[in-house]
Amino acid sequence: MTAPRIAPATLKDWLHDGAELALCDVREAGQFGESHLLHAVPLPYSRLELDAPRLLPNRRVRLVLCDDSSSGSGGTGSVADRAAARLAALGYRPQVLAGGTAAWAAAGFALFAGVNVPSKTFGELVEHRCHTPRVTPDRLAAWQAEGRDLVVVDGRPFAEYRKMNIPGAVCCPNGELALRIDALAPRPDTTIVVNCAGRTRSLIGAQTLIDLGLPNPVYALENGTQGWVLAERALEHGSARRYPDDAHPADPEARRHQARRLARRWGVGRLDGPRAAALLADPGRSTFLCDVRSPEEFAAGTLPGAQSAPGGQLIQATDQYVGVRRARLVLFDDDGIRAPVVAAWLARLGFEAWVLAGVEATAGGGLAAPGFTPVAPPVADPPALPTIAPPAVQERLDRGALLLDLRPSMAHRRGRIPGSLWTIRPRLAALPLAGRALVLVADDPAVAALAADEARSLGAATVELLAGGTAAWEAAGHPLVPSPALPADADCIDYLFFVHDRHDGNREAARRYLAWETGLVAQLDARERAELDACAAPAEAEE
Repeated sequence: MTAPRIAPATLKDWLHDGAELALCDVREAGQFGESHLLHAVPLPYSRLELDAPRLLPNRRVRLVLCDDSSSGSGGTGSVADRAAARLAALGYRPQVLAGGTAAWAAAGFALFAGVNVPSKTFGELVEHRCHTPRVTPDRLAAWQAEGRDLVVVDGRPFAEYRKMNIPGAVCCPNGELALRIDALAPRPDTTIVVNCAGRTRSLIGAQTLIDLGLPNPVYALENGTQGWVLAERALEHGSARRYPDDAHPADPEARRHQARRLARRWGVGRLDGPRAAALLADPGRSTFLCDVRSPEEFAAGTLPGAQSAPGGQLIQATDQYVGVRRARLVLFDDDGIRAPVVAAWLARLGFEAWVLAGVEATAGGGLAAPGFTPVAPPVADPPALPTIAPPAVQERLDRGALLLDLRPSMAHRRGRIPGSLWTIRPRLAALPLAGRALVLVADDPAVAALAADEARSLGAATVELLAGGTAAWEAAGHPLVPSPALPADADCIDYLFFVHDRHDGNREAARRYLAWETGLVAQLDARERAELDACAAPAEAEE
């Protein structure tokens, strides 16, 4: 069945009409990153039913799917049509962009490369509008050499920080800055330099501290770790410096006042538990409940129905957490500081942002909010597949089974089971599956279950999953063999080659990436620029 079509011009008007809209690109990560619509959210077909309930909580939302209109194979129609049928079965009402990204470009509208483009473009405009102070790598190195009273704060998650960091920098993700910065810079005259790998989180982190009213001199490091390398300076690797877990403001009540004042400037409201539950139950809106604390705090206990959305990443990569433009967001923490600061940024990004008040830690390590009793729609996990042990794989192959590797394409290149073929759910239709027995290799059994369902619809006779994956295969004494040229680059639709080695010492790749990032604003059309420019304007002080 072919889903209803929407013309590019109509979709363009919808994007700017002020109402909720979910625009989802159902191609895989590599395809999406090469070229997509500005406000498209990645919802790859390989994970469609797993991610849709989180990204699209209201099944009545106005929903448009897109691909490149050349994604169909095996006579099964486009990936967008197949995704539309799957989502319709879940209760959504999707339409498909007629002609896909090709028709969008032919209509005179821009396509964008890269990931998290709205947030990164917004960061560039924040610098333009707020004149966020910045310091060059050479100047920062000189300050360090002269022993200046300063702290370099890396605003990225710890896993990114450990890969490479500015010498001496301390990891404190942007969402934690308002709560933790006093422990890192206890003196008001200490210079604070915020860095990331490129530009956006450096700018947003520095501007956060400035907007809070800290007395310290605050700077963003120009071009982050990539700028440091381009200045012919060495990075550290494997560092473990991070903010103390018990780091809190010297005057918590004063910091809460600063955070709430900043939130009020951008129209962020506060609500209690019953009101938050009512918003989440509203069938006419898309409402997201986001725990902006650290992943470790979330894992220790959170509120029912919440997703882990660490504040810095929620600002930096909003499209990974929220699939609906102009949706309603309810944010919470257990300190009254982090959520208001993050909410202020999200309001500037065009969302209706609220802070859930009164959330407190419980004796058992979880959280509680008086009167908060949300009703979350049930999410059914895909049925588990029958499994086979490594010794049985060869017997299946000898009888004509196909051994399909569903792991990331780069993992397959590093090492695959002999006789295996790399593939991914949208590519299954191009394989000779009718009447065949299949053995799947996967890192995620749920992804394998979706691929199995697809394969059965294409005529596969039986589908089994290798128990324990490649780890079990190696533990049983069997080798993995490298295949650095397979799959071919053109087939690696799950991997974005776009300046992929910019963090591995490739200076030219770093230059290309920074040129791309600083060039995003120039790609905006008049309507896009007007919306984002207004959002990026400096916060006005309260009377």
